[in-house]
Amino acid sequence: MKIRLFIAFLCLNVISAFTQTKVSGYVYDENNEAIPFANVLFKGSTEGTITNEDGKFYLESDENWDTLVVSFLGFEIQELKLTKRVNYDLKFILKEEASSLDEVLIVTGKQSKKASENPAIRILKKIWERKRKNGLKQFKQYEYDQYEKVEFDLNTIDSALIKSKLFKGMEFVFEEVDTSSVTGKTYLPIFLNESVKKISGDNILNKEREDLKGNKNSGFSNNQVIIDFIDDLYSEYNVYDNYLKFFDKSFVSPLSRTGVQTYNYVLSDSAFIDNKWCYNIIYYPRRKNELTFKGDFWVNDSTYAIKEINLQASKSANINWVKEIYIEQEFEVLNDSVFLIKRDYFLSDFALNKKEKSRGVYGKRTTLFDNYKFNQPKDKEYYDKVVYNYDEDVYNREDDFWQNNRLEALNKDEKGVYKMLDTLKTVKKFKRLYNLGSILASGYIEFPSINFDYGPIFSTFGYNEVEGLRLRTGGRTYFGPNDLWRLEGFLAYGFKDDKFKYGISGKWLLDKRSRFTLFGGNRRDVEQIGASLTSSTDVLGRSLASSSVIGTGANDKLTNITLTNFGMSIEPARNFEVRLDGSFRTLSSASPTFSLDYNDSESSTGISSEVKQFESRLSLAYYPKRQMTGFGVERKNKNDNFARLFAQVSRGDRNWFDSDFDYTKVQFSYIQPWQVGGFGRLTTSIEAGKTFGEVPLALLSVVPGNQTYFSIYNTFSQLDFYEFVTDTYTSMHIEHNFNGRLFSRIPFLKKYNLRAIASVRGVWGELSDENIALSTTGNLAEIPLVAPDSRIYYEYSIGVANIFKILRIDFNFRGNYLDNPDARKFGVTGSFGFYF
Repeated sequence: MKIRLFIAFLCLNVISAFTQTKVSGYVYDENNEAIPFANVLFKGSTEGTITNEDGKFYLESDENWDTLVVSFLGFEIQELKLTKRVNYDLKFILKEEASSLDEVLIVTGKQSKKASENPAIRILKKIWERKRKNGLKQFKQYEYDQYEKVEFDLNTIDSALIKSKLFKGMEFVFEEVDTSSVTGKTYLPIFLNESVKKISGDNILNKEREDLKGNKNSGFSNNQVIIDFIDDLYSEYNVYDNYLKFFDKSFVSPLSRTGVQTYNYVLSDSAFIDNKWCYNIIYYPRRKNELTFKGDFWVNDSTYAIKEINLQASKSANINWVKEIYIEQEFEVLNDSVFLIKRDYFLSDFALNKKEKSRGVYGKRTTLFDNYKFNQPKDKEYYDKVVYNYDEDVYNREDDFWQNNRLEALNKDEKGVYKMLDTLKTVKKFKRLYNLGSILASGYIEFPSINFDYGPIFSTFGYNEVEGLRLRTGGRTYFGPNDLWRLEGFLAYGFKDDKFKYGISGKWLLDKRSRFTLFGGNRRDVEQIGASLTSSTDVLGRSLASSSVIGTGANDKLTNITLTNFGMSIEPARNFEVRLDGSFRTLSSASPTFSLDYNDSESSTGISSEVKQFESRLSLAYYPKRQMTGFGVERKNKNDNFARLFAQVSRGDRNWFDSDFDYTKVQFSYIQPWQVGGFGRLTTSIEAGKTFGEVPLALLSVVPGNQTYFSIYNTFSQLDFYEFVTDTYTSMHIEHNFNGRLFSRIPFLKKYNLRAIASVRGVWGELSDENIALSTTGNLAEIPLVAPDSRIYYEYSIGVANIFKILRIDFNFRGNYLDNPDARKFGVTGSFGFYF
């Protein structure tokens, strides 16, 4: 019954699309073996495709065609008359040409890497020689118009989905079902975003500027988070580069100089395309489970510029949640010799698994380029100009604007998305589903009628030895993503210590151009001091170390803190932040088994157990190549592949608010991610600091141990809390994720798509005799104050990531200081996450 309903449903859509020609099927040889990369096209046209690894193809056209042609090197060409507009599950059996048997055997196996034996390699070397002379790189300056259309579709629509409870009351959405021209699967458009941009660049200055002229989407016109997510998901790329980055993974380009070691190449054909003689080269991976493509490209015989190229990610590629990646690029010829990109089509199939029948979501991006202009220089300041205001007009352009600026008209299905989403937004059930997704994404429950968000809900529960079970409630003001001011607060209660904790903070952006901001707040809470070497004055901050449910030992070295903080920040240059603030802290031990006592000559007992301290700070932060979203007091990072440089000077002064100590602390940190081609991602960090003056344990620099079972970057997994304490320190962390590069070469492991991670971390530090003596009081709960001064303390770990696609496990080894009391020589930590 379900099958009949599905067939009937498809027939209705076929009738509604009577102007199209659609075909699908398989291509085999006479031994019933699938023929991959066979050419399939409508006779008399340039509309075609190639078969996949299983010999399967799907092809459609908006025009009517009556003949289908199938060909492959070494086989006889076969034609089939199309008696209907829609022909599915066709089967072609190609016969070998006797004179071409050797060529067929070469195509299906490993190809020679030598230019003397393989003509495709000779052509590839010419492409390498000329690639910097093709495209925009050959001009000093350039400008062009860019139109981009991004669509998300729910795919593999069948009767079971149509009749499911999820869509009850929303059945009208299925009136927009269509069939993919790439995969042949039915899909339902659910989101459409269009943008028009003016792009300007200078190859001498190595700078580029992007001006958004208009943006329009179905139902989310002012949601900058969704728009930025799309931009990040489909980042720009150049097929001439050695590596193409998609979904935070570096794929080896078929035009890469290392491509010969990664791909097989076959010279398949030659023909005129737009009056230019071009060669056709087919390529496919040499090994499975690597980040590679398969497909073909046409290259001009004189300029060796790419005219057309298509790339399809290998099914075995080590990437999660993406079942299919398909790319087409077309280049136009300018002035008879200059090849410039004209059209870029990118399709990705997001799904929980890579099974053929699994349901998922298509993400489709079509980008068109026009009105190229060259060698028109502009001042350097033009490229450094930053937009400081949210321009609502850009997101509310009239229909006339889109009629004049679309470089490709919307088809019937795309026009229907706008109408369908407008209707869907009026359905209560859809509103509930949308609100649920918004809560899971942001962690906040929205109450727009009172401009308030409740949350974050993920901090509702916590546990530690001092508080026992901890409950937390909180919220923030929210008038919109570009608010100039924001208030935020929380209230928490610990069932074991029977105490309430609270925090409240506020921020106010006074000037958008310089991002001059005032901030302040007050907090009373329990904290794990030493969770980070660079201490924070974030009023609402709280570390995982003081909230973890389970750990490797007693988590009782916690501190009661009352913190009041006021300050200002400014951004005098892009991504360069200056912050000046003052804070007053009261610190005392939160546990009877942990002492923060220090010798105090002004105390009646000679010992004090509470530190009262005013501290002023000057902080400088620089984030080169960081991209931000939003124009309000709180912004979000659009990317994560940028360096982080931080310097801070903190001054404690006894003359302010009856404080206890005079000291100066200087700190510096530098974190740098590196994309190491196809070998994965390397992250390095270095940090150094020194405290001048005598201070007690509560104000020293504690080397961040990690007694949780979570893998936390920039902590030491085999150190207990407070095992090492310093007033002078230098630390380094190096972590490399091989992204499957190693395990893909191990036969019995490669099918699991695991990813190897290796890391090493070390710290050296000193602690003065004066500071040791200051905190040595004879309290039975005192901890020994030890610094790693005799030699650098180090750890190393080997990790396995992508277990069940979400789990990472690290095996951590302690390198030295093994004779320390209760030293943990080995440990296992892990983390969860959804990564491509």
